[in-house]
Amino acid sequence: MSVHSSVALTETADRQQVLTDYGRGWKRKLAQAAAVLGVVLVASWYVNLLDFDTLAQGVPAIMTLAGESFPPDFSNAANWFSPLIDTLAMSIAGTAIAVSLSLPLTFLAARNTSPHPVVFQLTRVVLNGLRSVPELIMGIIFVAAVGFGALPGVLALGLHSIGMVGKFFAEAIEHVDEAPVEAARAAGATRLQVLFHAVLPQVLPQFADVSIYRWEYNFRASTVMGMVGAGGIGFELMGSLRIMQYQEVLAILLVILLMVTLVDALSGFLRKSFK
Repeated sequence: MSVHSSVALTETADRQQVLTDYGRGWKRKLAQAAAVLGVVLVASWYVNLLDFDTLAQGVPAIMTLAGESFPPDFSNAANWFSPLIDTLAMSIAGTAIAVSLSLPLTFLAARNTSPHPVVFQLTRVVLNGLRSVPELIMGIIFVAAVGFGALPGVLALGLHSIGMVGKFFAEAIEHVDEAPVEAARAAGATRLQVLFHAVLPQVLPQFADVSIYRWEYNFRASTVMGMVGAGGIGFELMGSLRIMQYQEVLAILLVILLMVTLVDALSGFLRKSFK
């Protein structure tokens, strides 16, 4: 057999192997997608999402409620300005608490900056614990502890957000480029100097992005906090619901929608500023 024939056979075998691996990859992805779809269908069936008769029976009630909500009643809109300011202030203060308290925990919760595996695991447990308790439950606890008003809402939003913000910050640190870190260590930098001069400059844009996103979330969550007595526009919404003033409820929801849209636009502007 000539050299050219041997090379041609080798190339053919390589192409066939590539095609075989490609086909196996697609089969594996299809199997994974089918498994995920199966889990979704089972979960949907379990919660009666696929019970179309029950869903169809609920449509008339929804339409009746929607009809009672029109037209929206803005007659008390002047009284909503202060609660909206409370909601905005709650979201800002809660996010500030979360970011400031997350920073020291972040370096302990990242594998590549934590001083010891035990410290890493304990910090992760703390973040998981804070993240696992819904802010609504925290709000009820803080209302019982410090009374009604915006303060319990701020504390609930801040503590719950530490778990999420700390997790995202830690994951950003774990994905930093190790070359600047190794260079700083080779130059004789201390652990603290490595963090400030080799790690932080790489993750500050991600930190800013996560903080702004969390502020968006906290603004929406702060509207719910008012329903447990933590002040804000949610308190007004709950009051209207209790007396079944659905036209006023719709008006408050439209005001909240407007504020969420404005906050989203402002956060988009801030993200571009930090890039």
